[in-house]
Amino acid sequence: MQHVRVALYTTKPGVVDEAIRRAEEGLAPLFRSQPGFVAYGVIKTGAESLISVSIWQSEQQATAAVQTAADWVRQNLADQVTSVSNHVGDLSFFSSLAPIGS
Repeated sequence: MQHVRVALYTTKPGVVDEAIRRAEEGLAPLFRSQPGFVAYGVIKTGAESLISVSIWQSEQQATAAVQTAADWVRQNLADQVTSVSNHVGDLSFFSSLAPIGS
């Protein structure tokens, strides 16, 4: 069974798009290099909020991604992120007609 890490972020005003750009350019390649990586994406949910979703082959790898992301955010987005909440769980089901993402 695959596992998912979901993180809810709040940013300072006016920086959410820059935070997403930085995550795509920096955190995505870092996640791809980690054992057990399956997928990663970011959802813009408001002018100051976003959700980061990554899928992993095991719970241990998903849990490790929490620390990987926290370290990366501390080094690259500390000036933009005001709060974060992480959640790890089993991927109960996922349905798609076509590949997701670009």
